[in-house]
Amino acid sequence: MKVAVVGATGLVGTKMLQVLAERNFDVTELIPVASEKSIGKEVEFKGKKFKVVGYEDAIAAKPAIAIFSAGGGTSLALAPKFAEAGITVIDNSSAWRMDPTKKLVVPEVNANVLTKEDKIIANPNCSTIQMVVVLKPLHDKYKIKRVVVSTYQSVTGTGVKAVEQLMNERKGIVGEMAYKYPIDLNAIPQIDVFLENGYTKEEMKMTLETIKIIGDESIKVTATTVRIPVMGGHSESVNIEFENDFDLTELREILSNAPGVVVQDDIANFIYPMPLTAHEKDETFVGRIRRDESQPNTLNCWIVSDNLRKGAATNAVQIAEYLLVNGLL
Repeated sequence: MKVAVVGATGLVGTKMLQVLAERNFDVTELIPVASEKSIGKEVEFKGKKFKVVGYEDAIAAKPAIAIFSAGGGTSLALAPKFAEAGITVIDNSSAWRMDPTKKLVVPEVNANVLTKEDKIIANPNCSTIQMVVVLKPLHDKYKIKRVVVSTYQSVTGTGVKAVEQLMNERKGIVGEMAYKYPIDLNAIPQIDVFLENGYTKEEMKMTLETIKIIGDESIKVTATTVRIPVMGGHSESVNIEFENDFDLTELREILSNAPGVVVQDDIANFIYPMPLTAHEKDETFVGRIRRDESQPNTLNCWIVSDNLRKGAATNAVQIAEYLLVNGLL
């Protein structure tokens, strides 16, 4: 099983190599791919060094899978070239997510939509992934009418430059800025660019991707996304209105049995999800589960997940695992 990782030297690409190794994915040959300036550099995988190659050499090596984490422009340009060579692409950028001809997949939610013919598969936005893992089992039972979500997102979602900005500010060092404003001791209510409707691109991703993944256009979603000075994971305050009423004990039981979900909801002992404790874990954590007392059939909860793992690398590797186990390669 030859596996290419495109964007292998970046923050998410490095995490993908780590997750492939940790989950013991059946890699017989690793092909790390990066931009021209990184060709010839070495990356480490399972204690061995592998030289970074360009995309042409990667395609010529004919891997079964290419996991992309190199940005939307690169994905638009290169993913079709890999696909034309018969290589299955799992893409972590936003390039293909809303393309009606491409599947947008969270394995715990909708892996069953995948077929052998799918040669470019889209990995959803990090903040969408963790939310739909929790929403889907609840939708199946109670039918969701509307979701109001506010996010509190880690600087790691922006990349190395943002992590360096935060660390520099903590040390009092003036350095390169990933954001328009300081991030330490601050909260920036803008993730990605603003659109004509006043929402950011990140907020509209959450709205549109949620509907596509769950596969129900009747669900209404509205989002506010905020960058905060944390590492380890994204947090979300989620308000969910259902068509049908729920019993909180039953609802907690449903979430406890949902794949990829861990309930951390013991307020008597101050147990609830946090980025600090979600860091380097593959699960999505949910807590602060309580009824919204302002209107009927409505729930409040708090969802946290490691955005570099489940929000990116782990989800992509889980898609690859599903393809392999189900003979779809």
